[in-house]
Amino acid sequence: MVITHRSIRIGVMGTHSTGKTLLLRRIERELFARDITVARTGQLGRRAALVPLPKMMHHTADSTRWVIATGIADEVAAAARPVGDTSVQVVLADRACWDAIGYFRAAQEWSGRTTHRTEREALHQLAAANPPYDLLLTTVLDPHLPVRRKHDYDPRYRQLVDHHTHALLREENLPHLRVTSDETSRQHAIDRAVELCLTETPV
Repeated sequence: MVITHRSIRIGVMGTHSTGKTLLLRRIERELFARDITVARTGQLGRRAALVPLPKMMHHTADSTRWVIATGIADEVAAAARPVGDTSVQVVLADRACWDAIGYFRAAQEWSGRTTHRTEREALHQLAAANPPYDLLLTTVLDPHLPVRRKHDYDPRYRQLVDHHTHALLREENLPHLRVTSDETSRQHAIDRAVELCLTETPV
């Protein structure tokens, strides 16, 4: 079966434990209620650890390359996968491809390591090769909100990821919607996603 339509792609990025996955799950539920077929990608960090590859503060150029490439491949596969007699209309990417570069840059600053310019440029080129998202959501860190006890995160690294993520978006001039921890902001993001999908998905 050859899929010829173009799926709507919605990506989310931001530092860890800022509600990225929960946000996409809420969007997925809203779309499902409107009979829009959805595929969601994710768990890249967990899968990288199983390879095994370094993650979080220990990210390297190689692990970052793997995350970007695997995330892009997941999005392509999700869009191509038939759902019964229909096709996937919307792909929700949990960790848009640019997200890995924010984590990598934060790891470099956190550890004091440096990577050759050609390596950094190659990572940017790889992420830029992915077509732009129809909607890119970016969570904003609220350092005052508690993190679940099961997560032993380094608070400085978490803040560095937030800083580098938003700096990267400005540098690359990537259109995006900032999503704070406020419920009004999150509902606005969900409404924007639903409105986009209702308008743009093929009938």
